[in-house]
Amino acid sequence: MTETEKSGLRPVTGVTGHPVPLRGNDIDTDRIIPARFMTAITFDGMGELAFYDVRFDADGNEVEHPMNDPKHRAKGPQVAVVNKNFGCGSSREHAPQAMHRWGVHAIVGESFADIFFGNCVALGIPCLTLDAADIEKLMAAVEQEPAQSLAVDVEKNEVRHGETVYSGTMPASAREQFLSGNWDATGALLSALPEVRSTAAKLPYTRGFAG
Repeated sequence: MTETEKSGLRPVTGVTGHPVPLRGNDIDTDRIIPARFMTAITFDGMGELAFYDVRFDADGNEVEHPMNDPKHRAKGPQVAVVNKNFGCGSSREHAPQAMHRWGVHAIVGESFADIFFGNCVALGIPCLTLDAADIEKLMAAVEQEPAQSLAVDVEKNEVRHGETVYSGTMPASAREQFLSGNWDATGALLSALPEVRSTAAKLPYTRGFAG
């Protein structure tokens, strides 16, 4: 265990998982998690509601969709492959929460909406960007070879599918957060607990709550 890990921080250097292709530009947060499901007071069970309106019919029966296809669903981490402007629309944190609780631990796409991207960073979900031609090639490859795992390397900004390696990009600040573990706000607070307690003890309105 590294000193960073001992401190409570959890670096994310990469994710390897089963690929699930989600085709379509401008897939918004309301499609990812319909607004009517946002009345819950916790995120528990939200994974089964991800993409609900395109995964189920009016009677609640499954329809054809990659997330319902056994070829694209496996135990363990999933890696979503998406197109342009993924996660646009509202700023709801429920969208990446629903995807993560369904099993998505990383996303590879042509581009991401800014707020959705930021919410993913806060959950420890790396989102790597590839150019349009590489995304199309990767989409076709994972559809043709769904059993082949997909690796997202945060350190190298690379995506690997079989023998093919794709060069991607991620904002330097987000990449540093993943590699250092500072994406995890709770871990960061725990790692600085002595300093937090010291500061709290000096504040008159927190006396009695610094322990």
